Amino acid sequence: MRTQVAIIGAGPSGLLLGQLLHNAGIDNVILERQTADYVLGRIRAGVLEQGMIDLLRQAGVSQRMDAEGQVHDGFELALDGRRVHIDLKGLTGGKSVMVYGQTEVTRDLMAARTAAGAQTLYSASHVQPHDMKTDAPYITFEKNGETWRLDCDYIAGCDGFHGVARQSIPSEVLKVFERVYPFGWLGVLADTPPVNDELVYAKHKRGFALCSQRSATRSRYYLQVPADEKAQDWSDQRFWDELKTRLPAELSERLVTGPSIEKSIAPLRSFVVEPMQFGRLFLVGDAAHIVPPTGAKGLNLAASDVSTLFKILLKVYTEGRTDLLERYSEVCLRRIWKAERFSWWMTSMLHRFADSDEFSQRITDSELAYFIDSEAGRTTIAENYVGLPYETIE
Repeated sequence: MRTQVAIIGAGPSGLLLGQLLHNAGIDNVILERQTADYVLGRIRAGVLEQGMIDLLRQAGVSQRMDAEGQVHDGFELALDGRRVHIDLKGLTGGKSVMVYGQTEVTRDLMAARTAAGAQTLYSASHVQPHDMKTDAPYITFEKNGETWRLDCDYIAGCDGFHGVARQSIPSEVLKVFERVYPFGWLGVLADTPPVNDELVYAKHKRGFALCSQRSATRSRYYLQVPADEKAQDWSDQRFWDELKTRLPAELSERLVTGPSIEKSIAPLRSFVVEPMQFGRLFLVGDAAHIVPPTGAKGLNLAASDVSTLFKILLKVYTEGRTDLLERYSEVCLRRIWKAERFSWWMTSMLHRFADSDEFSQRITDSELAYFIDSEAGRTTIAENYVGLPYETIE
């Protein structure tokens, strides 16, 4: 088999890159080790920055998002009972975010790829890149009991934190930056109306809570829990009781509870590898970086990587600008580290750290108070939340 760009991973980043390349006339094949149903079954985030919204529109897959997605012009911080509104639209000159589930983004991209006749090979096992440092890289994989070889010009590793792409790069080449947090998020998905029109980030002496949503009838809620907590130890009733405790009284009183559709605990970590490329292999999204979900940056950072790689490859194939290839990592990392900082900051400000002494807690409380009581501070929060601009590739 032969293609121009081989993409490992059929999550939203791999599918989005594939759609953009296909629309530009650049041939690509996606290899995915799971089934399509498994990929669609993943429950993930759903707050899209303006940059990702624009990219989905550019890819021609925004029809359902534009019809069903919920535009949010702000969000709330609930700080030990005090409610503070962050006016995203007013503080950023008209920018906003959209609530539209990652599962739905994936579904739209899958449908578009099928309609375009572009090739995705699901249930491809033992995927392995080869000769990434040469002009003729290739991938071997197994499917239906047969071994295949896919020759290509470039490889995009969009296969997540545990994927093969990063693991294929010699460990001595990569510098790893990591911080693991001593808590996780216990998440519950329920077919209940959201407690608030906008997202609510709550800081409480018992721990952090987040009120999010997927639609007008489906809600997603989170609680900060110890890292060693087990989801099965939390009954629905225990979850709802604890959530009510951590919310301001007026929100707690109107919270609609119900049976959970899905319940899981996600660990929190900050993680970056440098560089994000090895010869003709490029790492995209979670393969190269992880952020705590507090700032809603994970999926959006993957989209900015996709945008950067697509713009570079487009210039390579249309203008012969192979000199741009070595700039991929530095361009991506400039934006990644700013998003890592914001996600770390939001996590540090809103969560309770068991080992934090009283002095550190007072400093944290004072810093947060400065930001929310100052228009300049609220503007900084808003600008980071809606997403920093994508870098131009010249």
